[in-house]
Amino acid sequence: MVDSLDYIEMKIPAKPEYISVIRLTLSGIASRMGFAYEKIEDLKIATSEAITNAIQHAYKERTSGEIIIGFGIFHDRLEVMVGDKGKSFDLEKAKHEIGPYTENKDIEFLREGGLGLYLIESLMDEVRIQYKEGVMVFMTKYLEGEQVETDAQIVST
Repeated sequence: MVDSLDYIEMKIPAKPEYISVIRLTLSGIASRMGFAYEKIEDLKIATSEAITNAIQHAYKERTSGEIIIGFGIFHDRLEVMVGDKGKSFDLEKAKHEIGPYTENKDIEFLREGGLGLYLIESLMDEVRIQYKEGVMVFMTKYLEGEQVETDAQIVST
């Protein structure tokens, strides 16, 4: 039995005006799967943050770029992938520059640029980030229950 039921992939220009297209698509997919309103909002915010990070950081020195968004539809979860082929980064160095954060720490103390990663990790059940040639953010939201990891898992290839 194949674990994934369907996979949907979209490519958008690395421009903020296309984020709403992805949010609308994601809302439709998650609603059809049976996600509650609150979880759909979490998915939309986390995905928007990942796309915004790609727009702001991956292609900041170029006038154009492309972002790939994939939706892996499973019986028990939705996996969202946001990838770019832009400038990569060192996640551990970025986290160090942002400073430590926990769920109990006020977000007001986060430095500029740290809120996106904080939101993604807070709203999603699992987060993996792969960076080498560009950056790929893998986010998972389960239909039932909370299966939250404490930190993003770093995957470097």
